[in-house]
Amino acid sequence: MKTLKPPRLRKGDVIGIVSPASTPSAQEKVDKGVRYLEGLGYRVKIGRHVMAQYGYLAGTDKERATDLNDMLRDPAVRAVFALRGGYGTPRILDLVDYRAARRDPKILVGYSDITGLQLALLRKAGLVTFSGPMVAVEMWDNIDPFTEENFWRVITSASRVGGLQNPDDEPLRAHNKGRASGILVGGNFSLLASLMGTPYLPNLRKTILVLEDVDEAPHRIDRMFAQLRHAGVLKNIAGLVLGKFTDCVPGDPSKPHLTIEQVLQEAVAAVGCPVLTNLQYGHIAKKLTIPFGVRATLDTRTGSLNVSEGAVR
Repeated sequence: MKTLKPPRLRKGDVIGIVSPASTPSAQEKVDKGVRYLEGLGYRVKIGRHVMAQYGYLAGTDKERATDLNDMLRDPAVRAVFALRGGYGTPRILDLVDYRAARRDPKILVGYSDITGLQLALLRKAGLVTFSGPMVAVEMWDNIDPFTEENFWRVITSASRVGGLQNPDDEPLRAHNKGRASGILVGGNFSLLASLMGTPYLPNLRKTILVLEDVDEAPHRIDRMFAQLRHAGVLKNIAGLVLGKFTDCVPGDPSKPHLTIEQVLQEAVAAVGCPVLTNLQYGHIAKKLTIPFGVRATLDTRTGSLNVSEGAVR
């Protein structure tokens, strides 16, 4: 399937706001996030059910999918931003209007649980999406300047994205000498693993796989890597990039355990492809925006990850 890039975002464009997973913890976060976007010169359309509540979900599956599909079908909406992650996108993947996403490609932004939707849109519609800051998480309250600068640069300019560079105090670490090129694919590890064996996971062969996670015990991360290994994924990817694995600690440190650092070291040692670790990406305030579905080159000799094309047109 041909990869589709959405048009770049321009001042005055309409940004649709949705909650495909969990509900924002306060209306204040929605209101302040909207004011932030409007202050930058954009117009905002808010999904009807963004503050709905159905257990840990932002409304029923039908309500969340309806909001998303309304944005995908509305020709005035040029970007769709998630308010937050949490849980819920895997439940609505069979309700998404992928034909609308392909007919009118538009920017879609989020991370964490939104990974499920992003992977499905790449597989079913060929759509380039963006793992970046969310409205009710980063944008509502003093977004980090590093995060802010990287995000808006990627989605507003059709120029080649170029190097994904960490802050100076967070050096990338290189493993397994070599150079690899491929499509950037990935996101939250738990969500990617949950889509294996479903029709919503893109083909990972010869890709540069980017992974991060949060609040997962080391043995769970270990299990996910074992799953990728047994499924033949790790021997077929072109390169591997590991972001931040935040608060991934054992539930009971007094019992025998492996640390997350040990688990990641073993995973890196088990693959033969070039690997970069400590990418400033994941469930952290200061993060890079990662465009999924575009070509990139990973070079462990220079310790660099370069996106070789623009992510929007």
